[in-house]
Amino acid sequence: MNKLFGTDGIRGMASKYPMTPEMAVKIGKAAASFFKNRERTEIIIGRDTRISGDMIESGLAAGICSMGANVLLAGVIPTPGVAFNVLKNEADAGIVISASHNPYYDNGIKFFNNKGFKLSDQAEAEIEKFVFDGSKSQQKNIFNKKIGRIYKLSNPVEEYVDFLQNSILPSLEGIKIVIDCANGAACRAASLIFTQLKAEVETLFINPNGENINYKCGSEHPDELIKKVIEKKADVGFAFDGDGDRLTAVDEKGNRLTGDQVLAVCANYFKKNKRLKNNIVISTVMSNMGLGMALKNMGIKHVLAGVGDRYVMEKMIAEQAVLGGEDSGHMIFLDHHTTGDGILSALRLLEAIIKEAKPLSSLAKVMDVFPQVILNVKVNKKPPIDTDRDIMGAIKSVESILGQKGRVLVRYSGTQPLCRIMVEAPTSDNAQKYAKMIADTVKEGCNTKQ
Repeated sequence: MNKLFGTDGIRGMASKYPMTPEMAVKIGKAAASFFKNRERTEIIIGRDTRISGDMIESGLAAGICSMGANVLLAGVIPTPGVAFNVLKNEADAGIVISASHNPYYDNGIKFFNNKGFKLSDQAEAEIEKFVFDGSKSQQKNIFNKKIGRIYKLSNPVEEYVDFLQNSILPSLEGIKIVIDCANGAACRAASLIFTQLKAEVETLFINPNGENINYKCGSEHPDELIKKVIEKKADVGFAFDGDGDRLTAVDEKGNRLTGDQVLAVCANYFKKNKRLKNNIVISTVMSNMGLGMALKNMGIKHVLAGVGDRYVMEKMIAEQAVLGGEDSGHMIFLDHHTTGDGILSALRLLEAIIKEAKPLSSLAKVMDVFPQVILNVKVNKKPPIDTDRDIMGAIKSVESILGQKGRVLVRYSGTQPLCRIMVEAPTSDNAQKYAKMIADTVKEGCNTKQ
């Protein structure tokens, strides 16, 4: 059986397998079967601004309705806004159509359960079974072959913004902020909340046309944000990704903070204010060595999870933690929401800046960032890394050179045909050199001539 799900849902180039209208119908049928509710089944669908969003939405909705379930359309809304609306409307599931930080020509499908959490590996495997076994899906038909209906939610973005406002100080008056909305799902929500909180706001990249999402903007490309923060002498700058669940922060001097630095700032603030439940912070194996050292200096327990915000969440629930995240910018504040939320992360940082009465550049000094290089190598096959003699040889060679003064992590992307090589070392030059050594070996071993 083919594997549909990667690190964060199903993803691929729009109109090519698996992101085709035909597959969207099958996935919609499978979702209705999996999330079926004896009383009534309602599934919320939200999307970002990609030109292919309407096409995928139509296919999913058709598949869901064909199984007798109803669809509630949220329209363009951040991923965490879908999770919130699932809870508010007591829906049975939520579906997000987005490829996150990927270019516009990609798209994806990810799910939330009725508690607003992303699905486990086991749940995703069950949905895959429904997708690839049509007869099984038909056997699970919900309401004696009744046809479902499609409805539009009333003001889902405004209600999500109201929910976010309850997480922050009553006002941001006197604070100057620049936000980069990546021409994506966060355009309306981010503009609304910072304006309503009376901050002085400069907005960038809020005119989506279906093809400019993430293009030279957003959390992966904050160059324009940095320029504008310096030009406007702003207190802080925030860049979101295409679906609004990631955050890149820029301090008042124009320095870009890593996700780990944001996590360290929030951990320090939470601990000082007795809000860090069980004194635990969760991050992933991709986290910078500096985060572990900073948390140790704060007297905070540091627990590692696999790569992917849903694995961070699973570990947070197991450890009863309220704070976790990824260096990529996914931050989870389980005291307020069930999933990563870029806007909520920005609000938490602003709360720390205001309450501590310190600029972000000063707060960020709580963590020293080890020089880190991440190289992405395109691959057309993915042999198991731990059984590939040449790749493992290159990795062990670099690890031997670095000893305790650095580390290496090599993994395949769960959403793209890439191998990611991460090296931390005492200097940037060393990190670059050693990462390239491994990358060259991966290129040779994972790319066969077509």
